[in-house]
Amino acid sequence: MKKNLLFVMPSLSAGGGEKSLINLLSQIDYTSYNVDLFLFNKNGIFMKSIPKGVNVLDFSNDYKVFRRKLFYSTMFFLKNGKFSLAYSRLMFTIRNRMLKDVKNSEQYTWKYMRESFDTLEKEYDVAIGYLEKSPIYFVVDKVKAKKRIGWIHTNYFNSGMDYRFDYPYFRKLNNIITVSEECVKSLGNSFVDLKQKLKVIYNIVSPKVIQNLSNDKTFKDSIFDKSYINIITTARLSHEKGIDLAINSCKLLVNRGHKVRWYVLGNGKEKSALERLIEKNNLTDNFKLLGVRENPYPYIKKADIYVQPSRYEGKSIAIDEAKILNKPIIVTNFSTAKDQIENKIDGLIVDMEPRDIANGVEKLIKDIGLKHKLVNNLSKKKFGTEEEIYKLYEIL
Repeated sequence: MKKNLLFVMPSLSAGGGEKSLINLLSQIDYTSYNVDLFLFNKNGIFMKSIPKGVNVLDFSNDYKVFRRKLFYSTMFFLKNGKFSLAYSRLMFTIRNRMLKDVKNSEQYTWKYMRESFDTLEKEYDVAIGYLEKSPIYFVVDKVKAKKRIGWIHTNYFNSGMDYRFDYPYFRKLNNIITVSEECVKSLGNSFVDLKQKLKVIYNIVSPKVIQNLSNDKTFKDSIFDKSYINIITTARLSHEKGIDLAINSCKLLVNRGHKVRWYVLGNGKEKSALERLIEKNNLTDNFKLLGVRENPYPYIKKADIYVQPSRYEGKSIAIDEAKILNKPIIVTNFSTAKDQIENKIDGLIVDMEPRDIANGVEKLIKDIGLKHKLVNNLSKKKFGTEEEIYKLYEIL
């Protein structure tokens, strides 16, 4: 008999966790599992990539109203006698505006948002909150399941999340899965008595799929001027991804006389602030925010250097993809960097400062031998992690 699985995710917007989920869903054996997917927002670049075997659930009418603007949703609830929901919607907005640390706002406002969700009618064999915070809370509070799993895609300690809030939820999970050994250590230090629940499943990446997509014949590479050194970064425009560090590094490279153009594929809340920083440094011709691209792989393939300037990561899918495409890679020394890059063997690990990032880029520009060495070493490695799905089967 097939097992019934539920995956919960905020959305399928462009991000590492979202891409990881799509890759995982593409590997599942649908002759053995019925798979439902619950999204808080049915949008994002990966919606069209959901495998045919996945059933996307609808959400309650109350949640549909809750998501709308404050005045409309509050008045709707009041007119329909749903006073507790009107109160929750109002408090959801007030608390979000009061909380200065956005890293915790999703945690502290969950108790208001959860009131708009119905408990799902179907009982599942396994329910999986596939991202930290709300998806895990939903699985615990709103799903009937024989087994519950939480998936953490980041270094918990560095993320700034409040472990005191998460602890009662994590206690109710059967397993907590994360994406690297360093992330296991981080979680183990924060939740000492839950160490027995921790397991590692690496993000699933398929070299064959990535190579095929990188050879897209419809891609026009006219944005890349071959008289420049073309640098590429794939990242959400948020503080932890360090795009501000990249901009300041680019400024140093330009000041040193290097003809560089740095392109960033991604979107996020910091876009306006980053655009201002680009203009302030007179880099509008050298640093380009390209937004989200449905197929980023031709851009990565055509670029000269890949840079990941993150302040912290769980395990970066973007780095794995750049490795598959044999790019010279520079990463900052976030805590999980050594899980993915062997310094001076298949990439460079540099300090988390604009000067050091710029020095790393400059080294690859000047030292062609080193650049070729990194690329050659990458070309000899096997990167596919499709077999990670069997680790999940063992847990299910």
